[in-house]
Amino acid sequence: MNLIATVVRLGCTPGVRWASELLGMTDAMIVELGLQAMTIAAKMCAPVLVTALLIGFAISLFQSVTQIQEATLSFVPKAIAVGAAILFSGNWMLHEMVTYTTQLFEKVPTLLG
Repeated sequence: MNLIATVVRLGCTPGVRWASELLGMTDAMIVELGLQAMTIAAKMCAPVLVTALLIGFAISLFQSVTQIQEATLSFVPKAIAVGAAILFSGNWMLHEMVTYTTQLFEKVPTLLG
């Protein structure tokens, strides 16, 4: 209880470092962690989403050229292509996630103070 009151009091005193700096986490660190998490999430989603986008575009172009208006026609090729994208890029995705998680666990002592 005393530590919390001291930290709050120090954070309000002019010329003294903020309470978060005394505990180890700064707002810049939090923003950096959030940015890294969003970047890794975008990198993980990219192969699957780009594959689905390209296959969906190709099938819709084929449907408009041949005037076939079947809504379920795009599902099977898109599902196969997404499965193939996961199969081919899964090893890379796993490596990226393991690297990110390892780096995050290595940062824990510096983040906590």
